[in-house]
Amino acid sequence: MAEMPELEDEDKRLVRLYERRFRNHGLGLDNEKRKRLATILNRLTELEVRFMCNINENDSKVMFTREELKGLSSAFFETCESIVDDGVEKVVVAANQSNYFSVLGQVKRPETRKRMYAAYKTVCPDNVLMLQEAIRLRLEKAQLLGYKTHADFVLGDQMAKTPDNVLAMLENLESKMKPMLQYRFEELEIIKKAEMKYANKPYDGFYSWDISYYSNLNHQLEYEYDIDKVKEYFPIKHTIETLLGVIQKMLGVRIIKADGVSVWHSDVEAYEVWEKGEPKFVGHFYLDLYARKGKYGSATMMSIRAGYQKLDKSREYPAAVLLAGFAKSTPSTPTLLDHDDLETFMHEMGHVFHELCSLTKWSRFHGTRVEHDFSEAPSQMLENWCWEPSVLACISSHYETGCKIPSELVQTMVTARNDNALVDRMSNIFYSLYDMAIHNTTNAADIDVVELYNAMRRDISLYNDGDLYTFGVATVDHYMDGYDAKYYSYLWSEIYSADMFGSRFLKEGLDKKQTGMDYRKEILQPGASRDPMLSLELFLGRKPNSDAFLRLLSPDLQVGI
Repeated sequence: MAEMPELEDEDKRLVRLYERRFRNHGLGLDNEKRKRLATILNRLTELEVRFMCNINENDSKVMFTREELKGLSSAFFETCESIVDDGVEKVVVAANQSNYFSVLGQVKRPETRKRMYAAYKTVCPDNVLMLQEAIRLRLEKAQLLGYKTHADFVLGDQMAKTPDNVLAMLENLESKMKPMLQYRFEELEIIKKAEMKYANKPYDGFYSWDISYYSNLNHQLEYEYDIDKVKEYFPIKHTIETLLGVIQKMLGVRIIKADGVSVWHSDVEAYEVWEKGEPKFVGHFYLDLYARKGKYGSATMMSIRAGYQKLDKSREYPAAVLLAGFAKSTPSTPTLLDHDDLETFMHEMGHVFHELCSLTKWSRFHGTRVEHDFSEAPSQMLENWCWEPSVLACISSHYETGCKIPSELVQTMVTARNDNALVDRMSNIFYSLYDMAIHNTTNAADIDVVELYNAMRRDISLYNDGDLYTFGVATVDHYMDGYDAKYYSYLWSEIYSADMFGSRFLKEGLDKKQTGMDYRKEILQPGASRDPMLSLELFLGRKPNSDAFLRLLSPDLQVGI
């Protein structure tokens, strides 16, 4: 370490990162403690694998009559087995996440929703004991390595730095959003009371299994529009070309299709990216957009090659690929993208251009290799372009007529954007605060993971399970798949993405060249070579805050006070 003052800032950051990583793997421990650490790590791996296997292998089922499942589409029943039980035909519904969301969101009968809720929230009972053991072992590991809690161990190399910073953010959001959620549930309860009165049934309360159904019903009443009609305005070829044009303009680059480049499948398209107005190469990216057998099914960005500075000071240029699973065009109809597809494409392109526009000395710091709790911010930020009326008009072209999407349809879509977002975000706050409660403690052995989970869920998310005893924590995979003490990270990134968009791009104008260049220079270019909080402060001209994020959830909310 004596030579550290002679190093450049990025070099110092690299040395500190690897020193911390080595120490966190036990390099500074004596042999006895290192052996105990190895035992703990092996057992944690066993628990985490078994926990996830139990969720994936869950085969619990619930039987309903078709009448009890009224409200579901015919497509739902095509995925279910039917049997005869005591002379009555029953539909066998697997108690998995997909069916859980479908039944709770669409089925009219509250008794059916309650039974499905109870079934799904009581699967994988063995996972409760596994989580209980895992939080105890994580604490022992952290303290063996010199940390006070597991959260301290995890957050030291994150943007948040400390549990106190995470808790301050979450508790601030909770205090501002819980009254909004209470009001929202009161609105939904009014709809349920009216429905019960119309059906001449007694009102028995507003419960956890009512939230999705009445949220969806309210959404249909307030913002009815045909999703399939929206898709007609976004044929894939025209839409992708124009979205790439939006990105070109924003970031000051030229995107050129690279014909004749060797690719791994005929569907794949290769592109070169150059600086606009000068012969300066930036990098390559590939679009592999269509589903095919054996291909990874979800939309994602994958780095092919990180950029870095070579020993002779020349650069290794980055390359990335965007994978998606869109259906291919037919002879009569091109592939049509719904609005979720537009958001997904722009989200992943946010990652792509984080990779391409980064300029770092070391590949370890290139592009998206930033702290986990900042990695989604640039991609979430780019999603906002898909909600701007001027952008939607620009990129739309009806696949038959070439007409732009009607402005009144766009306005309905934009108004409905965050109709159900409040419930989702408050659930995220609950999951994050619970994550901190079980991992930011020095007494893990005293925690009852189910009792604490249910109590915090009632208090924060305002969920009412009535007379049911459930242990929904047994299917929260993120507590056992690498997100332990990091559940907050998606909200953390979303707050900063909203601040960047609302405070600079929306305020100064989407077409303002300097804003896009500032974004490249201060957010994308540094990658992980410096603390992302410094990058944010340089781009925003101040410390970031949650005001823009809260306005997205409630435009009339008084913030900043």
